[in-house]
Amino acid sequence: MSPLALRKSAARAAALDRRRLAHAAASRDTAAGVLSEVLAGYRGVPVSGYMPMRCEIDPLPAMAEAAAHGPVGVPVIMAKASPLQFARWEPDMPMVTGTFGAQVPAAPEFFEPELLIVPLMAFDRAGGRLGYGGGFYDRTLELLRARRPTLAIGFAFAAQEMDDLPQEATDQLLDMIVTESGVIEIDRTSAKG
Repeated sequence: MSPLALRKSAARAAALDRRRLAHAAASRDTAAGVLSEVLAGYRGVPVSGYMPMRCEIDPLPAMAEAAAHGPVGVPVIMAKASPLQFARWEPDMPMVTGTFGAQVPAAPEFFEPELLIVPLMAFDRAGGRLGYGGGFYDRTLELLRARRPTLAIGFAFAAQEMDDLPQEATDQLLDMIVTESGVIEIDRTSAKG
């Protein structure tokens, strides 16, 4: 394992511990409130959220609100080392278990979002994101951004912020981070790479 891969592995382990603690302390009713406020400025824009797993912060209330104004979807893993596809989602629709245990629509109708709510393990104020190691969002954001402007909003607990986030040239930067405490605007002057 390379030194960078070792640093990322250690950072993921530390980030998971911090996320578990934040999840245990979070109010289930208000965690997505700030995200809802941000999404209100993008009414009608095709959005992708995600179905929360384990101790991820829950975007579903904000996604449900956005679905009343335009298309909302969730990611679907089609194959290892490939970009994600996005299936339309609506509250209370039939879901099935997909790859890695994520819930996906039982009868997927695919579309291309212009705004992605991105889950993560850790983030920094330069827009760096530490994911789960599969590279799915990095490949997807690179592809979508080559086609049109695509906004990537990291959604996380404030406790998931890290100062020294290990990054690679292929890691796609976030445009904004939303936490239960507020919106973090990205400082591109301190962005790595």
